[in-house]
Amino acid sequence: MTDFLLELRSEEIPARMQAKARDDLAKLFTAELAKAGIATSALVTYATPRRLTLIARDLPLETAAVSEEVKGPKTSAPRRRSKASCARPVSRASRLVDRGGTLFAVTEKPGRATAAVLAEAIPAIIRAFPWPKSMRWGDASASTESLRWVRPLQGIVALLGEEIVPFEIAGIESGAATLGHRFHHPYQITIGGAHDYVEKLRACHVIVDQDERATLIRDHAREAALQAGLELIDDEGLVAENAGLTEWPIPLLGQFDPAFLDVPPEVIQLTARVNQKYFVCRSADGTLANAFVCTANIAAHDGGAKIVEGNRKVLAARLSDAKFFYDTDLKVPLEEQAEKLEKIVFHEKLGTLADKVDRVAKLARWLVEEGIILPGTGRGTSEAGGGGATKRSARGEPPPPSAYG
Repeated sequence: MTDFLLELRSEEIPARMQAKARDDLAKLFTAELAKAGIATSALVTYATPRRLTLIARDLPLETAAVSEEVKGPKTSAPRRRSKASCARPVSRASRLVDRGGTLFAVTEKPGRATAAVLAEAIPAIIRAFPWPKSMRWGDASASTESLRWVRPLQGIVALLGEEIVPFEIAGIESGAATLGHRFHHPYQITIGGAHDYVEKLRACHVIVDQDERATLIRDHAREAALQAGLELIDDEGLVAENAGLTEWPIPLLGQFDPAFLDVPPEVIQLTARVNQKYFVCRSADGTLANAFVCTANIAAHDGGAKIVEGNRKVLAARLSDAKFFYDTDLKVPLEEQAEKLEKIVFHEKLGTLADKVDRVAKLARWLVEEGIILPGTGRGTSEAGGGGATKRSARGEPPPPSAYG
């Protein structure tokens, strides 16, 4: 038994695609090996912006010999038709076996080297990989038959134990060499096998485990905020996204102009999160602070001062835009804004958006007046431990037509 390592190195993989890519790689690999009768005791998958990795534990060096049977005709059938009458074509090497008056064509298939199975399976997996979006590149891209990948595929590591599993796809040959961090160690690394892969890359400033990167970002971002007397506003989605954007994450705290705090905190948080992938912080009194935490992908010599300054300028531009649109919206009263909804069709049979808003408002009022929802909480009365809903809601009946107007 030995371990198998596969690394598919490419240009940057979008963070949003990495989790599904890991699952798809595991499923495709398991399915391809199952065809050859090979099972693995455990599968581990990793994803960074530049690589998709799989480690399969305890693979046999050879597949087991198998015996394939194909049901044929009754023994009473003419002998010359025995093989021709089987359910599907059989090999000339098959032997006929009489079992209870029915002939079976039995074919003995010897075992194969696992390396040979993998050399056929990996190219098939790469070509069949279900990326949500993929691309062709290079001279070969003129043909629709050329390889497609999420971003240009640059290298493949395939090691069974310490031996290279040799194959080639789209001009890329498998080997034992990969690259470290794009800036800290942009040189080749020779991998010895699955046993030293993670640690060799760590020594070259690449943390291959996405969960480890997420923990590092979460903990160091909180620590950076705490050292400034602030509290980080938790955002697990942002943690996962930053982990998918970096191979050597370094959270850094910066500050923006406090004048932007005149903008509602939700606007600031949304701008920082969606446009820049920044965390935001709150002060001791619970209000939004003029601070952000960005995640660098490099350990800078100056401690990240220039990185923070550059990110501060970019965030200032984003917040200036947000403040402009917010101030512009304030110039038009909500009553006037609401009138515009009367000109937008929601559904040809349900009226305009203004009609929809009116129905939702009436339904919301009914839910509160009937005691189904507690005002200001969004929770049902049963969740809050308070009295229950009315007899109507308890019976699961819909609200009366009057609730919708």
